[in-house]
Amino acid sequence: MKKLLTGIFFAVLVLALAACGGKDKDDKTIVVGASNVPHALILEQAKPLLKEKGYDLKIEEYQDFVLPNKDLDVGTLDANYFQHIPYLEGQIEDFEYDFVNAGAIHIEPIGIYSKKYKSLDELPDGATVLISNSVADHGRVLAMLEKEGLITLADGVEKVKAELDDIVDNPKNLTFEAEYEPALMPELYKQDEGDLLLINSNYALDAGLKPLEDAIVLEETDSPYVNVIAVRTEDENNEAIKALVAVLKSDEIQQFILKEWEGSVVPVK
Repeated sequence: MKKLLTGIFFAVLVLALAACGGKDKDDKTIVVGASNVPHALILEQAKPLLKEKGYDLKIEEYQDFVLPNKDLDVGTLDANYFQHIPYLEGQIEDFEYDFVNAGAIHIEPIGIYSKKYKSLDELPDGATVLISNSVADHGRVLAMLEKEGLITLADGVEKVKAELDDIVDNPKNLTFEAEYEPALMPELYKQDEGDLLLINSNYALDAGLKPLEDAIVLEETDSPYVNVIAVRTEDENNEAIKALVAVLKSDEIQQFILKEWEGSVVPVK
């Protein structure tokens, strides 16, 4: 009898531990990791709309681009909302994450900033261009600089994967520095470092900058760098995740984004 009770105890313990190790699919609380601005602010607006659908939303805020995917992978988060598609694809390739894009929500146009010059026409020979060390954004900024006529990339190079070595023509002899954390870029701009700086709008907004006013050039909104809700593949069809994406793509949230950021953040259908 004692052996039987002991066996039952351990069986119950194993089941309890297993339950603690994964999220109950019927759980009505959705835990989402997000950057402060604009992602967390958008999610705050989504809370009452999700509540109407029977779900509570818990927002975990992050200051970096690494931990939100690690925490999603181990199950601390149900979803994250901070990254664009090329970055997500790169993370999946580099770390073998079993993630999928559950829905595209908005675009944050990257901007070219300068304290020294009011237009690219004023840029002198040998100017210094500061870009972040986020390799996933290098193709993005290089394609933008090429479109503005500052550089030419090699024929046949895939724009989203372009690197500094792919520059074949640099008529102004620009010098590139690409060792800075993305979150530090606005502070470098405020300190008048470099001649040009390319800054992601989420970091610009978080630092109190106004991309539509402060950037001398702003990326066009047909950019492929759309910010998405990322989830583990097993949760792609989870009803809670579907409800989250539906709310974030609703007219109420899209109108909030347009009103709050006036084009510095643009919702997608």
